[in-house]
Amino acid sequence: MDQYLSIASDVKLGKNVKFYKFVNLYGCVIGDHTQFGAFVEVQKNALIGSHCKISSHSFICEGVTIGDNCFIGHGVMFINDKHPVATKADGQMETDRDWRSRFVKTMVGRNVSIGSNATILGGVSIGDGALIGAGSVVTKDVPAGEVWAGNPAKRLKKV
Repeated sequence: MDQYLSIASDVKLGKNVKFYKFVNLYGCVIGDHTQFGAFVEVQKNALIGSHCKISSHSFICEGVTIGDNCFIGHGVMFINDKHPVATKADGQMETDRDWRSRFVKTMVGRNVSIGSNATILGGVSIGDGALIGAGSVVTKDVPAGEVWAGNPAKRLKKV
């Protein structure tokens, strides 16, 4: 692999996956023919389907599943913690084990497009064929085939 790519040995890569420089993947599964822009991180236990485009500066955290044929715009952020904190009550740094009770998964269906700089809060599902507007903050489930935008994101129309 290129010196500017960090692809851990536990990553399961499909066929013909394409990377630009400065990509960090570990413990995840990536489908066939998916491509990644620069400065993308995908954490352990994330799953990205086939024929997806993950644009630059996006962050896909643990517990996110993205279906086939999805577009993830530039700077899209996924969140997997309902109440993130840095330290415990005693002032000690939190560990992976400490936040497990707050951990939530996020599901993105097939053929979904998420606009640049959207933030997807943990625990939501985005249905097949949905479109999320750029800069949106998705705080609740988005049904299949709908267009949502805003902060917080709201339904605008059917696709």
